[in-house]
Amino acid sequence: MTRTRGRLRTGYTTGACCAAAARAATLGVLTGEIPTHVATLLPDGSEVVFPVARDGAAQASVIKDAGDDPDVTHGARLTASARQLPLLAGEIRLLGGNGVGRVTRPGVGLPVGEAAINPVPRANIIANVRAAAGEWLNEHGLEITLSVPGGAEMALRTLNPRLGIVGGISILGTTGIVHPYSTAAFKAALRQSIEAAALLGEPRILLTTGRRTERFAMELCPDLPEQAVVQMGDFIGAALAAVASGRFAHLILAVMPGKLAKIAQGLDNTHAGKGSVAMDAVAEAVRAAGGDEAMILQARTGPTVRHAAELLEDAARQEAFGRTLLARAMPQVRARLPEAMRVTILLFDFQGRLIASQESGP
Repeated sequence: MTRTRGRLRTGYTTGACCAAAARAATLGVLTGEIPTHVATLLPDGSEVVFPVARDGAAQASVIKDAGDDPDVTHGARLTASARQLPLLAGEIRLLGGNGVGRVTRPGVGLPVGEAAINPVPRANIIANVRAAAGEWLNEHGLEITLSVPGGAEMALRTLNPRLGIVGGISILGTTGIVHPYSTAAFKAALRQSIEAAALLGEPRILLTTGRRTERFAMELCPDLPEQAVVQMGDFIGAALAAVASGRFAHLILAVMPGKLAKIAQGLDNTHAGKGSVAMDAVAEAVRAAGGDEAMILQARTGPTVRHAAELLEDAARQEAFGRTLLARAMPQVRARLPEAMRVTILLFDFQGRLIASQESGP
């Protein structure tokens, strides 16, 4: 069922799988039997045949195959049940059942109280139902209910709890295709998280590079609402662009030495595969911190920025090292943000100790 993309297999989104299940359930209402396979039109205009599990005369399931993408919903059972609406000719209602999240806060592009079925997959699901039902809809309507067994547990490993989407996963997908390790998908979720944080009215937002820096920073900012804390991963460029367009007065950035060195180089993506660290600049930071020639050489030829920082064993010299990197990184961050925005960068080591920090702006 999955397509190949070089050596990595693409897969299908929760939205595409729900569309296939809904189309099969619709055929079950019309014919009294769920098909074993169903041809489904994806949002990108292509047609794909999905295998279908028959759960009853009008209930069908599609097992999500995300290809080679490490998606938490890979293997999920996307289920659709169909019910005839005799007195509502032409009407199609789409509902979220068990395991589909429900929106509890504004900021995610969906009405509060509604099921977390995003607009593009919602339209695609309804279009597939309408295509399957055809002229039958001239006399009847249909109610389609989506459910995901285990969806509530899956959602705990997504951004949904922080976005105020409770009780299950979101039904997503703008094309229907999952591309392995899709940066576009992560950036979209990142923007959505920052937009949701802006609606809180909290003037501060904390961007972290991962769970560890989030934990360390939250110990310093215990009064910061959880929804105002966003893990940006390696996508510093996309995160700063989203923050710049929001309604924040103060950005707090929590990083470790390796990511900070890449930010200081002006890179948009700090992933190890997206550009190497300029170790000459790191070696100069070691020199500025009082490192001897042997340390400077080890830093220049060493494997990581963390290694360079740990060459400076005492806290005072590590702080000086950190301040040099901060002084280079701050202008790169400031250049992407409004002048009126206050910026604080917190630099932590792997044990959670604050090595150094720097502030800029009002």
